[in-house]
Amino acid sequence: MKPERHAKIIEIIGQYAVETQEELAERLNGAGFKVTQATVSRDIRELKLSKVMMDGKQRYVAVQNEAGRMGEKYIGILREGFVSMSMAQNILVIKTVSGMAMAVGAALDAMHWGEVVGCIAGDDTIFCAIRSTDDTLLVMEKLKKLIKS
Repeated sequence: MKPERHAKIIEIIGQYAVETQEELAERLNGAGFKVTQATVSRDIRELKLSKVMMDGKQRYVAVQNEAGRMGEKYIGILREGFVSMSMAQNILVIKTVSGMAMAVGAALDAMHWGEVVGCIAGDDTIFCAIRSTDDTLLVMEKLKKLIKS
């Protein structure tokens, strides 16, 4: 039942701009899946869905890396959410549009860059731990190229 429900969730968020867990639960219940908000919350976590700002509204999107390559979704999330970045030794501080830090941080983590140890995201700020100061400069250049490409 869970794989079918997960497939339906991906289908629903692909068709509709779903903003809340409650809205997703209603759509799933309407499609014949009996779910609670708690079930939907677990599903969102398991599917690694993120909320991104699109057309002035937040909505759930699937941010997953197929076959180890970085997809256009990641680049789109970076371009849409990125505001600025500053280096603090081996910490890269990335400012984002309000509400997009978690999605941008997830996109950065999904790139699996060897220089990046991990990211912590708030509402509009990401602290990205980098292995060294030199690696921080390298990651900044990679990000600049992705955002401008």
